[in-house]
Amino acid sequence: MRIAMISEHASPLGDGGQHTHVAGLSAALAELGHEVCVYTRRDDPATAEVVTTPGGLRVVHVTAGPPHFLPPDLLLPHMGEFARSLEQIWRTQAWVPEVVHAHFWTSGLAAVTAARPFGIPVVQSFHELGEIQAGNGQPTRTGYERALGRAVDRVVAQSQDELQGLVRIGVPRAQLTVVPAGVDSARFTPDGPAVERNPDRPRILSVGRLVERKGFGDVLQAMRYVPDAEVVVVGGPSADQLTADPGARKLRALAEKLQVADRFRLIGGVPARDMPSWYRSADLLVAAPWEEQFEASALEAMACGVPVIGTAVGGLTETVVDGLTGDLVPARDPRALGGALRRLVNDKVRRFAYATAALDRARQAYSWKRVAAQVGSVYSAVTGLGKTSSASPSSTTEEAMA
Repeated sequence: MRIAMISEHASPLGDGGQHTHVAGLSAALAELGHEVCVYTRRDDPATAEVVTTPGGLRVVHVTAGPPHFLPPDLLLPHMGEFARSLEQIWRTQAWVPEVVHAHFWTSGLAAVTAARPFGIPVVQSFHELGEIQAGNGQPTRTGYERALGRAVDRVVAQSQDELQGLVRIGVPRAQLTVVPAGVDSARFTPDGPAVERNPDRPRILSVGRLVERKGFGDVLQAMRYVPDAEVVVVGGPSADQLTADPGARKLRALAEKLQVADRFRLIGGVPARDMPSWYRSADLLVAAPWEEQFEASALEAMACGVPVIGTAVGGLTETVVDGLTGDLVPARDPRALGGALRRLVNDKVRRFAYATAALDRARQAYSWKRVAAQVGSVYSAVTGLGKTSSASPSSTTEEAMA
């Protein structure tokens, strides 16, 4: 099958997060025999128009807006140009996709608009949903997501929590299929180099962007109940930019206030290739978001044979099997979080049992090959339906492309 991935801000040649998801899924689909081409926005004038990876994946850099990095929330005004460029490419080249898979809501707007004249079915992955915003007469992100969820042929949610969120904003349940994200179990493994550490002090690792809803403040408060352990946070800007980062400054100030600063290390963002060595250096991972659709770090840690303490929110309730691969605690409860951390830090036998089960679960349930096969079944279903050939984007999606 000829598959077009539309991923305006997350190139499979990039690092981390949605970049990794698009790269992993695309590569696995190619390994299954599909022809995959990823279309992403040009954000560097020096980048070649077409890059072919060693695995045969084609990445096309589409001109839409200025050829430099723009945050995802500033890309909407350029999606009309992105859509027109896609349509022009498909009209003038011999390779036309049989199905289009869009990643993130702005990619979806461009994909629906470009695919409609050809009657190509569109599958949508949101990866995260916008917050519900108050109506002021202007279309909101939630409004676009609702309209997009109704206009495409199928929406792939990564968890039951995301599915429920989509239903709440008005996407019909019949439009939705849950397929979890995958993990590269060839790269994330228990075997390999680990970052150096103090062997006499248990290490708790936490990973993610330095934003409040990730719960790093709750982790620091929880550390008061784990007096002999250190917590290492990987995420945010690179180490040389941490001093200017508001989130980093806030966490350091809180660590001082709670008198845990001597057991708190803030590393900053690191290249994706280095993440396995950070996971291997830890006794356990803590993921304490207040709200989250999918927490990739939990799955990556499990694939490295690291047990997880997580909050019972979003995709964590599906990734982590409570009492088998880790423990789940209520969100925004530092005392419960601290108690769970202390019990697992002090119980080497249980840590080993959790680690063994976590590794097995990551390999069996979340391999990219298995995920790609499930997504491929969605493609087969929508290409058989051919709904997009007669459907049109709603007025909201049309307005976004105007």
